[in-house]
Amino acid sequence: MIHKEIKKDIDFLKNHTLQPFWWKIAKVFILITGTITIWKIFGLLKTIIWFLIILVLASVVHLIYRIKTNTYTKSWMDFKVKETNGEQTYQRIGLLYYSLVVTIFFIATLTVFLLK
Repeated sequence: MIHKEIKKDIDFLKNHTLQPFWWKIAKVFILITGTITIWKIFGLLKTIIWFLIILVLASVVHLIYRIKTNTYTKSWMDFKVKETNGEQTYQRIGLLYYSLVVTIFFIATLTVFLLK
């Protein structure tokens, strides 16, 4: 059952139009650049901690969106679903999502900065 749900999420994430294609690519480069920068400044252990914080918080955000949108079938906050000719279409995701992404990076970076 979990495998089926994970596959459903992956298929949705690969095929959605909630974000422009360039942003999907930019996120990868931002994460790679952030990881390299944190590693050079703080070392390997703090980089692992930083990355795990991002992974956990991003997973929480993902699960909240998944639950609140009933597995991406209804609108919630900045996630907008419209039905056109019996088919669901999605509007671009809004400010809340991007604010959460920035907040996650800020929390992770501040945490490793404050660790001794």
